[in-house]
Order: sequence, then structure tokens, then C-alpha cells
Amino acid sequence: MQIDHSGIDLPENIVEQLELRSTSLASVLGEIDRLDAVCARGGPLKPVAGGTYRITEPMLRAYRNGEFSNHASNLGALLADKVCGSYNVPGFVVDPVTVDEFIPEARISGVPGIERRSRSHALNLHFCVRRAATELGLPHAAFKCVAAHLGSGFSIAALSGGRIIDVNDGLLGMGPFSVQRAGALPLQGVLDLVFKNKLSESELIELFSGNSGLKGYLCTADFKQIEKLLVNDKHAADIYRAMIYQIVKEIGAMYAVLEGRADCLVITGGLANSPRLISAIKDRTAFIPIVRVYNGSFELEALAAGAVRVLNKEERVLEYA
Repeated sequence: MQIDHSGIDLPENIVEQLELRSTSLASVLGEIDRLDAVCARGGPLKPVAGGTYRITEPMLRAYRNGEFSNHASNLGALLADKVCGSYNVPGFVVDPVTVDEFIPEARISGVPGIERRSRSHALNLHFCVRRAATELGLPHAAFKCVAAHLGSGFSIAALSGGRIIDVNDGLLGMGPFSVQRAGALPLQGVLDLVFKNKLSESELIELFSGNSGLKGYLCTADFKQIEKLLVNDKHAADIYRAMIYQIVKEIGAMYAVLEGRADCLVITGGLANSPRLISAIKDRTAFIPIVRVYNGSFELEALAAGAVRVLNKEERVLEYA
């Protein structure tokens, strides 16, 4: 069930929305007599390994204080903790967006003092890669693949043994431009933009993370509408092809990270619903012969699966401290 808060004047500080959202959630859960556990979407935390984490006070404190962001996903664990108290059951988060499993060389940026960060759609990536390994009859612990989550933002990753050993920053910088995000940019162009227009940090973040990519060029983030433009709009077609070019280039880069040994290419996310886009990517990535497409995002399934693995003692629960 989805609870819709549209049309409500919500506080800009995410944590101040907790009581309103908690009350709405309680009205829905009132009809449920029994729960075994509660699992919530994990917002940004300090870098952590992938897995299922018990909701602990250090985690809740980080979300209450907005230590790493003021993002709606911060409310997930806070809401789950309230429900856990009502039902006296454990609470978990699975694969928060700051899952960091990088190999050492993937961290080095080229500028001392700047380190490449691991911020990705880790929850959906891990779930779909595990699913692909199962379907192919290959052990998850030895599975190597390139995985691309294509939504409003893109995460294109190299995974080895279930670990994301390299990935573009899916929020701000690196990788291909997406529906709304800028991706990697020429540094001289960024410097010119900043100093000539005297843009603030918040203005730059809004531009690069929400008003760039297809939306910036074509004035819409509606991907279905954008694909309709391709028939008669040469400019739209050129931008669309450039996005595919950059997606494929990043897939190739992650294939190189795996030294040319990938069992599979996994494509997922909302844009994977587009036959046109999937066909174009497949045509240009024949160097990875096996492709699995999981159209849509599977965050809810991934959360449930992570909790079940812990409850069934198939996987050790992790502690955030």
C-alpha cells in the first residue's frame, strides 16, 4: 500500500516530517496483528559494506541529526524503529546507498584531498545480481558481472563475488548523464560555469543532480515523452544517442575493471522498460554475450529478501556503529 502525502505542506527539514508520517503509517498498520520484523530503506550513512543491518541507536542518531544528508530516505529507519517498538520485533535496513565495497585503486581520484565516493543504487543492484546468478546456476560468491541501474539517475557497477568493487557516483558526478543528472563533466566547463555565473553550492547541486541530462537539454524528464520526440526531433535524437553512447562507454569501463571476464550484463531500473533503449544497449555491448534485463526497481523485494535471509540465519546480521 502506498501512502500519498502530496498536497501537504511538509517541513523542509526531513526529520521534522517524522510524526506526520508515523501517524499515517500507524493508521495503515492498525489492521495488522503480527509482524516478524520490519525492514526499511536505508538513507546515507558513513561508508559500509553491503548487507542487512540491525537498526541501532548510532544509526538512528545519524538519521536524526542528518549527519550525511537531509534526504527522505533518512526517515526509513526512524519510522521502522517506531513500528518495531509497537510490535516488539527487530528492525533492519538493507544495502543503504552508501554501501562501499571499492577496491583500493577505485578510490583514487587524481587530485589529493578528493576521493571517489561509492554512492549507488546498491539495494536494487545487489538484488538483481543475486537473481541473475541464481537464474544462471552460478554461485553468488564467484559471480562476476557488470550491472546497470537506469532510472532518473544511473549506477553502472562492476560486481565480483556479490561486491560492488567500482561504480560511478550515482548522485553527483562520474558516469553517463541520465534523465536528470549531469554525470561526468569537462572540468574547464564547470569552472567557467561557476565563476562566470557566480553560482552557489546549492545552485550547482540542484543543477547537476536535478536539472541536467535529458531534462536539461529537452526540458522534460518524462522518458516516454522523450522517446516520442525521437521520431521528428533531430536534437532530441542526438541527445538520446549521446546518452546511450555514454551508458555503453561506462559499461565497457566496468567490463575492463573485471579484466574482460564477466558472466553477465544485468540491466535494471525504470528505463529498462524501454525496448528501444534496451535494444540499443544490447547492440553495442555484444562483448558481454549473456544479458539479463529486470525492468523496474525491486527495492521492496530486496528489503524483504534481506530480512528473510537474516531471520532464516542464512546471513549474519550486521551492526552499524
